Amino acid sequence: GFYWRGSGEIKVLACRPLDEAGFVNGFSTRIGGVSAFPAGDLNLAGYDEDAAANIEENRRRFLSVFGGVPKLSTVWQVHGDSVKVISTDAEADTTDERHDAIVSDMAGLLVGVKTADCVPVLIGDPTSGAYAAVHAGWRGTASSIVERALAKMKELYGSEPRQMVAAIGPAATCRGYEIGQDVIDAFEGFSSAGKYFTPTREGHALVDLIAANRDQLINVGVEEENIYTSPFCTMSHTDLFFSYRIEKKKYGKTGRLLSVIGRR
Repeated sequence: GFYWRGSGEIKVLACRPLDEAGFVNGFSTRIGGVSAFPAGDLNLAGYDEDAAANIEENRRRFLSVFGGVPKLSTVWQVHGDSVKVISTDAEADTTDERHDAIVSDMAGLLVGVKTADCVPVLIGDPTSGAYAAVHAGWRGTASSIVERALAKMKELYGSEPRQMVAAIGPAATCRGYEIGQDVIDAFEGFSSAGKYFTPTREGHALVDLIAANRDQLINVGVEEENIYTSPFCTMSHTDLFFSYRIEKKKYGKTGRLLSVIGRR
């Protein structure tokens, strides 16, 4: 379901079924930029750890893959469960509100979430033309941010989950993502929480947030065959993607990836 698209050195992972449903989409990589993470990296966010000029040039390069430089709207992510709705250009231009998912049905707009190990989820409903970008770390996953975004699409646009197409992008997978008791406790209310954890040592386990978000999509009615999951783990493929877990310790800073979706 995924393929590579690009422009010059820029490589972007895209979901073909989302394309075919009428939604331009892409998950960025770290290749082909101007940032020192440690060198030549396409860092797309994080003004406290990179120069604004670098981020702006990197975003220009990334967005050029989608034809021209389309309008991009992002939010100030806080690992919460709030969903931003964009219905006007003015709302699209406001990027300092605290949210972790964005929904819209506007044409000519890309909405994007920033990640570096957390799970990015892109959702499109071909019937209503509505779409969503979701940032799901462990806190967002535990507070069902994906389900909240779908509920907002249903409420505002009449979107039916069974018609939706969803793509889960590159993220840290359970193979190396060890967490502590605080994360395990946060999932206590989930009936099937046990299956997302593989115990390692006392009070610790590996967590599979990709499986948890996939289950949330299925639980609210998205058809299993319409959910596409990227084969890449950000922690295993630091040649292609930024990983907070791996690189914060190594370099003291981490770049950010962008996952974007919009209606054609």
